[in-house]
Amino acid sequence: MFSKKPFLRLNIRRRVLLGMLLSVLAVGLIGTFSYLSLAQIERKMGFIEIIDDLGNTILEIRRYEKNYMLYGHQGDYDESRAYVVKTRDILVRLEGNAAEFGLSQEHASLKSTLTAYEAQSEWLYVKQSNGSNAPQAELERLRDTGKQLVDLSQQMVIHERARILTIVQTLKHQLLLSVVVFLGLGGGFLFVLGHKTIMALRRIEQATHEIAKGRFTALVPSGSDDEVDRVVGAFNHMIAELQKRQDHLVREKKLSSIGVLTSGVAHQLNNPLNNISTSCQILLEEGAACDPDFSHRLLGNIDQEVARARDIVKGLLEFSRAKEFERKPTVLAVVVARSVALVSSQVPAGVEILREVPGNIIIPMDAQRMQEVFINLLINALQAIKDASGRITISASRDTERGQAVITVSDSGVGIDPDDQARIFDPFFTTKEVGKGTGLGLSIVFGIVEQHQGEIVVESAPGQGACFTLRLPLQAPAVTDGGDQA
Repeated sequence: MFSKKPFLRLNIRRRVLLGMLLSVLAVGLIGTFSYLSLAQIERKMGFIEIIDDLGNTILEIRRYEKNYMLYGHQGDYDESRAYVVKTRDILVRLEGNAAEFGLSQEHASLKSTLTAYEAQSEWLYVKQSNGSNAPQAELERLRDTGKQLVDLSQQMVIHERARILTIVQTLKHQLLLSVVVFLGLGGGFLFVLGHKTIMALRRIEQATHEIAKGRFTALVPSGSDDEVDRVVGAFNHMIAELQKRQDHLVREKKLSSIGVLTSGVAHQLNNPLNNISTSCQILLEEGAACDPDFSHRLLGNIDQEVARARDIVKGLLEFSRAKEFERKPTVLAVVVARSVALVSSQVPAGVEILREVPGNIIIPMDAQRMQEVFINLLINALQAIKDASGRITISASRDTERGQAVITVSDSGVGIDPDDQARIFDPFFTTKEVGKGTGLGLSIVFGIVEQHQGEIVVESAPGQGACFTLRLPLQAPAVTDGGDQA
């Protein structure tokens, strides 16, 4: 037996060629059968016309026969004889067709009956020519023979008309079958080509929309080894390359954020370092004469400022460290506090950041990436506040019905134009001046939130600030993450 595998692995080109070949063959076969049927109908119609002429000629024979029997005119007998000759000529013309159409027996009967009629008619003519009256039995016999001629011709017509109707019915069935065959071929062609090709192209189309949203998901090849699979392979290669470039751009954006934060960290380190320096100078100047209690307080102050400086540097190092995505139960308030601490040096004197995050909300998250989300949102909020004063509020609550934590980051800035809100999470879209924004910050936020199986939406009106709402799945507060806390 032949395997079906090679057929299933036909590429699109061969599928199209096979479909066209099957269609041409179907059209050719159906057209040939239809043509032969129509040609047969045409021949039978010609045959019926001849039989109709035969029937009309026989009726003329009978007409002149009756006139002769009634009036005894020689002209009527001559006309009757002339139509008998014409009938015989028609029978000679029909002989070949009668054999072809299966009417040989009827043709032979008609021929023999015509001979008998001719003989009877001649006998009666001779009888009447001699002045004798024809016996009534012979007259009845002649009429019966004439009627038999008419009946035989009519039977041939009825037989051929029935045959024509049979051919017409067959032709109708052929046409109906052709419609079914065409629908079957068309449906099969659409299924084979459409299911394997159009569906794959639709998957590619959907994947392109996902890419436009910043989600890079590779397509699974069908294993058919055709043009579609090669397109899918090229598409997956493109996705891999785009993912690499996206990761590269994300790293650059992160480095840019680190650069902004580093200047603030340097400023934040000045205060603890100044305090440490002052305490050390006092201890050096006082020396052994320094009061032990006072020395102990100065040393405690030094230790406290060192820990403060360590926490500042540790927060920056943890933010800049590259690691694999990993979710684990984490206290939301700690991540928010760490994020606020990193951007605090960028906050103008007239702007305050309010935190309204309960300490008992624990979410399965990658703390480093979620910290990046809050830092990007806070930096955007700070840049949106154009006046010397303003407010940024970070709040969180539980939506127990949906099993989610609802986190909002709102500001009193300039707001977002309604036309821009639909595109604000698109990669490289920015409303900032050229050179002042990459358009990746909110795109990265969107991607990280989706990685956490959450969602983010924005509500804003020009001049009335903006509010970003994040919804993240909740984790039962059974495990605390002390290791992730700064």
